[in-house]
Amino acid sequence: MSQIETRQLGDSGIEVPLLTFGGNVFGWTIDQSTSFSLLDALVDKGLWFIDTADVYSRWAPGNKGGESETIIGHWLKKSGKRDSIVLATKVGMEMSPEKTGLKPQYIRQAVEDSLRRLQTDYIDIYQAHRDDEDTPLAETLNAFDLLIKEGKVRAIGASNYSAARLQEALQTSEKEGLARYETLQPEYNLYDREVYEAELEKVVTEHGLGVINYYSLASGFLSGKYRSAADASKSARGQGVVEKYLNPRGLKILASLDEISQAHQVSPTQVALAWQIARPGITAPIVSATSLTQLDDLVGATQLKLTQAEIEQLANASS
Repeated sequence: MSQIETRQLGDSGIEVPLLTFGGNVFGWTIDQSTSFSLLDALVDKGLWFIDTADVYSRWAPGNKGGESETIIGHWLKKSGKRDSIVLATKVGMEMSPEKTGLKPQYIRQAVEDSLRRLQTDYIDIYQAHRDDEDTPLAETLNAFDLLIKEGKVRAIGASNYSAARLQEALQTSEKEGLARYETLQPEYNLYDREVYEAELEKVVTEHGLGVINYYSLASGFLSGKYRSAADASKSARGQGVVEKYLNPRGLKILASLDEISQAHQVSPTQVALAWQIARPGITAPIVSATSLTQLDDLVGATQLKLTQAEIEQLANASS
């Protein structure tokens, strides 16, 4: 088993490696047997923090949601490795018209569904997948607090919350004596910096929350895979990536990544992730892979230490 440095998620007491593995690929872009070999490799290579959600991957043709959790559950049963991983999942996105949001009775139903699919009796980090402004924060947090008291959940987190609502949730927990969100899952990468850095970063650093940011490679753009309009055909999401990121600013970021990756003899992916890992407040960016080769590339990012000058160079290129 590889040794990768660990960090604590907020004040949860839960230690995780420097990268989080995004489980949305299981049952979507890779089948069960490929997922199993990746999950085994994740544990062996030291990336044993796995993030999924009940809704993964409802968007794929023929899927109804729950596919990722189900595959992880089958793997846990077969491998017996529940104690070797930290497992995070989420509730709140629409599974069906009546299964959505963060009302207490729905959270109660959703957690049981997730536990059944995952074939485990506890979830390490249970996250609100998005804010539900129709439900009072105190009600949602009380429901989560009960799950912690019952031992079904170890800690809770928030995903896709605005800074104002996250602040309000933390104040509500303190005032009502309830468990608080220990983690935030925002969108953040070298290109998409503004929303997190402008407001959210201040809240998470002030309250000592863990940050597990998604789209850490900007849907693959920061890997250097998309460099011209013709590259849009390289993946299912290529067209959107090219339209959003392939512009003068995006190309400036790629040029900087290329220069630093050549200096270190590593991939642009590793440099883009190392820049995030080095940022105060970021705990473990979320990454995904569909092959063992890609996985090795990700592991390399945890060993790469950038100089202060390189960190600043990337920040300037992407400002």
